[in-house]
Amino acid sequence: MATVNLKSAEFEGVISKPGTVIVDFWAAWCGPCRQFAPVFEAASEKYPEIVFAKVDTDAEQEISAAVGISSIPTLMIFKDGILIFNQPGALPAPALEEIISKVNELDMDGVRAEIEKSEATKSAD
Repeated sequence: MATVNLKSAEFEGVISKPGTVIVDFWAAWCGPCRQFAPVFEAASEKYPEIVFAKVDTDAEQEISAAVGISSIPTLMIFKDGILIFNQPGALPAPALEEIISKVNELDMDGVRAEIEKSEATKSAD
């Protein structure tokens, strides 16, 4: 599946869906962003079951501000609506493959239980 370009109006709906969504925050003037683009595109072809999305930080400043983008490229991965990975910097293909593999193996019931436990602890304080 080819990458999709996300706009402000659709961002929340896309990242909230069940399944995995990998978002590349980039800008046209950013050299590392341009270097990472073919790696990201190749991964999108290899994993059609995953949504690969791009957000142009210049055109979609509202999204960038809402998720706290401070440097680009930044890669965010959402699984079942939960942010599970957030890292600035261009990744080489093997690193992206490793991250995708770990995301695919992730026990989301365990993640949700940890979130609930953390929130309960915060509420008790």
